[in-house]
Amino acid sequence: MAHTIRDKKKLLNRVRRVRGQIEAVERLLENEKDCTEILQQIAACRGSINSLMSEVLEGHIRFHLVERKDGRNSHKGSAVEEVIGIAKSYLK
Repeated sequence: MAHTIRDKKKLLNRVRRVRGQIEAVERLLENEKDCTEILQQIAACRGSINSLMSEVLEGHIRFHLVERKDGRNSHKGSAVEEVIGIAKSYLK
C-alpha cells in the first residue's frame, strides 16, 4: 500500500485546510480588506502548502527509498533521515 493511500485521511484534511485558507484570501480580496491582512493570510497559505509538501515528500522518501530497500538502521537510512530534516527546514 502506497504511503498516500495509507495517510489518505490525514492528507485530505490538510488539503481541506489549505482550501479554507485560500477561500479566506478570496473573501479578504472581495471585501477589500487591508493588504496587511491579505498578506498574512497568503503567508499562512504558503506555510500550509509547504507543510503538506513536506509530509508527502517525507512519506515518499520513507516508503519508496528506505522501507522498501534498506530499513532505518543502515548507513543509507541515516543519510535519508538527514535529507528529510534538511527538506523540512527548507519548507518551513
